[in-house]
Amino acid sequence: MQDLIRAAKNGDRRSLARTLSALENRTLTLAELWDVIEPKLPDGQHWHSLAITGAPGVGKSCLLDGLLTSWADKGLRVALLAVDPSSPRSGGALLGDRVRMTVVDHPVFKERIYLRSIATRKASGSVPLIVADMTQFLLAIGWDRVVIETVGAGQAEVRCAAIADRIVVVEGPARGDGVQAEKAGLLELADAVIVNKCDMPGAQRHADELRESYELGTGISPPVHLTSALHGTGVEEAAELLLNLNASGRSERARWRERLLGHHERIILESPKLDGLLEQLAAGSMTLDDAIYAIGADKDE
Repeated sequence: MQDLIRAAKNGDRRSLARTLSALENRTLTLAELWDVIEPKLPDGQHWHSLAITGAPGVGKSCLLDGLLTSWADKGLRVALLAVDPSSPRSGGALLGDRVRMTVVDHPVFKERIYLRSIATRKASGSVPLIVADMTQFLLAIGWDRVVIETVGAGQAEVRCAAIADRIVVVEGPARGDGVQAEKAGLLELADAVIVNKCDMPGAQRHADELRESYELGTGISPPVHLTSALHGTGVEEAAELLLNLNASGRSERARWRERLLGHHERIILESPKLDGLLEQLAAGSMTLDDAIYAIGADKDE
């Protein structure tokens, strides 16, 4: 495993994929990684991880393709962790984000871009917390930035606040009226909002409503930018805006709340007793309090 980690650090893509798989499958921990390589300390000059989220169908993947192309053209090495939802019944996931990403096949840029699809598996939110470990590893071995694309569960999904330094919400045209923009949720935590598909009716109006909503609120208003990933309109400007994006300060409390909840979730999901406890809960032979106590006792042991 140590040779595998060193090979990944030296640029071997197959070793990188295998190391990330070991992290995802919990057969390798960050502590074991740091025995081989030194963790990267944040320099504070810019963000290292960026979460891009939004409702399905707003064009996140196509927009990301344009952003990654622009950043690669500037010489940056960017890793993309694209999260796909796992079926609650079969446990399978499509993992098909590469289909939309043309930048990974570009003869010049493909060495500067790394794409990894990740299934949510048993995670309750749109971003499994193992993504945080994978992000730290990628940064430690020399990738300049890590972008996390979430499954797009909508405004109420705030788990990405526990993972990334910055949060970007992608909206589409005519995504409801002004009341919709006022609703508490992910939009309140955004460091920037991109209204994609600006070539369609309703996009400008929705952007104006978002700006008005932010101006009526408290704190620093995040920038609201219009793009069309299909036609390339505003994508280069959005890439420059996001590359130097400052934190709005809106998500600090939510970030630590999600990290606290995620820590407890990880203890439950990684318990060796989990499957047996679920069987007992389904059979009605155990209460939820008993199950939590059993997992806590297992951790103490």
